[in-house]
Formats: sequence, structure tokens, C-alpha cells
Amino acid sequence: MSDTRSQIALLVMDVQAGIVARFAQTGDLLKAINTAITASRAASIPVIYVVVGFRPGYPEISPNNKSFSAIKQQQSPLQGAMTATEIHPAIAPQPTDIVVTKRRVSAFSGSDLEMVLRAQGISHLVLCGIATSGVVLSTLREAADKDYRLTVLSDCCADSDEEVQRVLLSKVFPRQAEVVQAPVWSARLQQ
Repeated sequence: MSDTRSQIALLVMDVQAGIVARFAQTGDLLKAINTAITASRAASIPVIYVVVGFRPGYPEISPNNKSFSAIKQQQSPLQGAMTATEIHPAIAPQPTDIVVTKRRVSAFSGSDLEMVLRAQGISHLVLCGIATSGVVLSTLREAADKDYRLTVLSDCCADSDEEVQRVLLSKVFPRQAEVVQAPVWSARLQQ
């Protein structure tokens, strides 16, 4: 790794109980994410959880936003799961981890993530989360435009569409990021 460890952060995105519940095969995903989290903590790399959340009544959601307006109309029972305190218990944050709340798909939109990264001197983001075609794609694109170095942990990402997952991880993401599996990345941290 060419960056010093102090310049790297692991972003664990949208892995909240209500979102994880929508994916049938999440056991391996959570295990892989836990591998990355454990390796990060052992290497003193910050673990930053990014969660999606809204105020009561969803004042941040415009009726023009196709994705989020459906949540507002349904007054989704997932609202409780969409808070910083409801990250899936299998990968729950420790008190020293950072939790950032966003209001849109990208981890940067409507959050203070960029301020946290700047304050910590972070220039290399390691991305994982649900969904690959949602938060991972949006965050990767915005982070690349902001000149961050990027790594995507392929086995720590999930999407409801297998073909979309394959295309993003094998054809789209490699244009802007290194794409590796968590055990490979974790082994590099130990070197």
C-alpha cells in the first residue's frame, strides 16, 4: 500500500438492520465486512459507518426524488432501522468508530463525511456496503471526483441484481478504484 495507514479509512455504508433484512444471503457478506472491520481496527485505520436517516416526517425528502419519496409515502416501518443506532448488530460500531448520517444515496450527500475525512487527513477510502448499485456506486463516483484514492472490497458489497453487481465490480469500478476481496486487503495491512 502506497498510502500510510493514517491516510486510509474504511467506509461501511448502509449496513443497517432494515436494509440488511432485504437481502436473503447476508451471512457471508456480514462475515466479510467483519473481516475488514477487524483488520482495520488492528491496523489503527478508522472505521466510519455511513447510515441513511431522516428526521420525523421526512422533511428532507422531496416528492421529486423517486427513490426516497416512496419511503416518505409509505411512512416506512424501516424508519427506526434508518438511524445511527440501528447498524446491524453483527458489525456494530465500537465507541471509537465514527458514525455519519447521510440524507441521500451517496455517503457525501447531506452528511458531514467530507469534513470528517479532511479533519482526519484521509485521502484513501476503502468502500463496502449495500447496495453496490446505490451507495457504493454513488460514493465511488463522487469520491473519485473529489480525488480520493479508492479501494472497493468486492465481497463486502451486495446488490439485489447479480448482473448489475458483476458489471459494476468487474467493468465499472476498476476504472476508478482497486477492486479486491476483504481477505486480500486485510493481509496487505498485516505486511
